[in-house]
Amino acid sequence: MAPMAPLAPMAQQAPSTHPVAFLARRAAMALAAAAVLGGAAAPAAYAVDGADGAPAAGSPKKLPEGLYGTKDPQYDGVWRQSLALLAQHTVGVRPATSAVRWLVGQQCADGAFTAFRAEPGKPCDAKTMRDTNQTAAAVQALAALGGHDETVQKAVNWLKSVQNDDGGWSSMAGSPSDANSTSVVVGALAAAGAKPESVTSKKGGRTPYDGLLTFRLGCDVKEGERGAFTFQLKGAAANADATAAAATGALGKGFVVAPAGGAADTPVKPLSCKDGKADGKSGDKGPAAAEGGAGYLVAQLDKNGHHLLSAMPGQEKQPDVGNTADAVVALAAGGHRSAAQQPLKWLEKNAAAWARQNGPAAYAQLVLAAHATGTDPRSFGGTDLVTALNATGPEPAGTTPGKDARAADAAKDSDGGVNVWWVVGVGLAVGAGIGFLLSGRRKKNDL
Repeated sequence: MAPMAPLAPMAQQAPSTHPVAFLARRAAMALAAAAVLGGAAAPAAYAVDGADGAPAAGSPKKLPEGLYGTKDPQYDGVWRQSLALLAQHTVGVRPATSAVRWLVGQQCADGAFTAFRAEPGKPCDAKTMRDTNQTAAAVQALAALGGHDETVQKAVNWLKSVQNDDGGWSSMAGSPSDANSTSVVVGALAAAGAKPESVTSKKGGRTPYDGLLTFRLGCDVKEGERGAFTFQLKGAAANADATAAAATGALGKGFVVAPAGGAADTPVKPLSCKDGKADGKSGDKGPAAAEGGAGYLVAQLDKNGHHLLSAMPGQEKQPDVGNTADAVVALAAGGHRSAAQQPLKWLEKNAAAWARQNGPAAYAQLVLAAHATGTDPRSFGGTDLVTALNATGPEPAGTTPGKDARAADAAKDSDGGVNVWWVVGVGLAVGAGIGFLLSGRRKKNDL
């Protein structure tokens, strides 16, 4: 939902998937997760003003007005801000004007966003590290908030201009495409009203879905990896983070997935191969690929006690909370309600401390996952995710009465108004740079 390559968008070749690996989609989370898992040092916190309004003692800087979180925003500022605003809007909270203004002000004249511009009044130049993940996250947030058509259209135009020949995107323009970056851009195009299938590469006329499908592993790999997605073609190993992102993107969906409500529960059907060929329909490749990805995710979740594991070196046996939340969102997007319940319950028991450590992007990721499953984000395993998210930034401007109630009602079953799901669902290396999804996006395919 992890910046956190997501972890927000900056590219990097980290060896794993979710908690450290690529600033492209989960940057914010990756930074925090790295600290929690002990795999990397978290960025230093910025100072909070003292009672007299002066910067706290010993602090070299002060957070920009309106920015969410207290950690250094160098690698995930736009990512965590976008997720925070989007999550607030989704549950009926009207973000502070200063928070929206800060995000809009981060855009370069050509429409692109980078992770953080300390001097937004200074024009972006050739050295500015424009990032497709940060840009796509900002598009999804600003399109949802409304009133920012020009900003959104400029960003979409820039994304189209850096589409690779294979139909996909990398976190950094000019680099080979990856599944996570392509997925987050698909979500941005859909949010902005641009049909992803109509956005084609200048050379070859390939769509984002064509690009995504190149990362799908089929019948020519070992059985346990079939249906999964790889982060990039190089290495071509099953990657749970990439699979969660692609299973959502292949359905043309972004960070916000509407609750399925009373829709039928769709059984998960892992990719089945007969005589080396995939069984099933040959029609709509996007949904078929998403279903195969869901089958891989469920197998991994079941194997590991209803959660996914970190791919960080030395931390392979540690739970990956953010990627587990992404998997829940992916399952919800595909209508796999029953399959989402066990990982959701695991998140309810285990996600609170992780979110406190990781900050706004982590809380937002959980809020959006709760929304996707019809779960009340204000009572998530004993935690009020909305209040916790709001506390990481400027005071919201207000609320939209009844919005949360409508979302919850949509997920009640036909027998008694009981909530059917409890599912949750969020470069450059630290020192040199870091990279769903934590924000720095370049991961090796070794999960």
